[in-house]
Amino acid sequence: TVEAAIERNAAMNPSTKINPFLALLFHLFLVSLFLASPSALAQLYSADKGRVIYGHHHINTQNLDAHKRFWLEGLGGETRELGETGREVIAFPDVLVFLTEASPTSGTRGTIVNHVGFETTDIYADVARLQALGYAMITREELPETYEVIDGIGQRVAGNTIAYVLGPDDIKVELIENKEIAHKIQMHHIHWASEAGEDMRAWYAEHLGAISGLRIGQPAGQLPNVNLTFGPSETRLARTQGTVLDHIGFEVNDLKALCEELEAKGIEFDRPYAEIPALGLAIAFFTDPWGTYVELTEGLDSI
Repeated sequence: TVEAAIERNAAMNPSTKINPFLALLFHLFLVSLFLASPSALAQLYSADKGRVIYGHHHINTQNLDAHKRFWLEGLGGETRELGETGREVIAFPDVLVFLTEASPTSGTRGTIVNHVGFETTDIYADVARLQALGYAMITREELPETYEVIDGIGQRVAGNTIAYVLGPDDIKVELIENKEIAHKIQMHHIHWASEAGEDMRAWYAEHLGAISGLRIGQPAGQLPNVNLTFGPSETRLARTQGTVLDHIGFEVNDLKALCEELEAKGIEFDRPYAEIPALGLAIAFFTDPWGTYVELTEGLDSI
């Protein structure tokens, strides 16, 4: 802190006198810089935190304004610009949201990726705001009876306080309250619905380096800025490509090398490694064995 720095300076230089008023002005100046810099609050963790981190959700919709309202006004994202293209991206800590004008074939329920999850410091304020904006809270139908659900928010003894909202084009989003996180809202997890959760956990560990574990009693993998939860399903569900959540994206340090490794392991790319200088990006696409359409990128962490 500024105060600590002043104290250290005084200890090292006893003859130096610091004007308390000037010190206060300097402190307020630094605070104003922080508050004026939303990029400090809405960006991916730097890729030096790990070789692979989570990068983005890619949304299909014919109503761009409806999704902008949901992600910006409803959930608290912020607008960013992709390179020099003028294309807008919606940013949260640890995840970017891309919108493409295309008619989605379905919502997320009934697909291999059932929903995406965020942590929030004040779930009651978030749910009240979402309800005031007209979004349907589907918490009761999504939770077991062990949860008490009041006004769209679910609770149980010694359990998380959570809620589910259905956004435009039937995209399902989970909110989990955690008052200890660094931001008002930030990315938390991707939740698959699969008949092969154990196999998925092993696959994402081998191919993307996710650390195997459990989350809410279900097979899971952990990357530096996201949990991959492989929830149960009795049958194989629909592929993601073409739905409202067309694909999920991972940001990679040295993408070309990873693509070469994945090809050596038998991964067939839907779109091989390519560099896009105009965007400052490198990209590649593949579909996992269960129908999740996945984009790999290098360069999104600079937004």
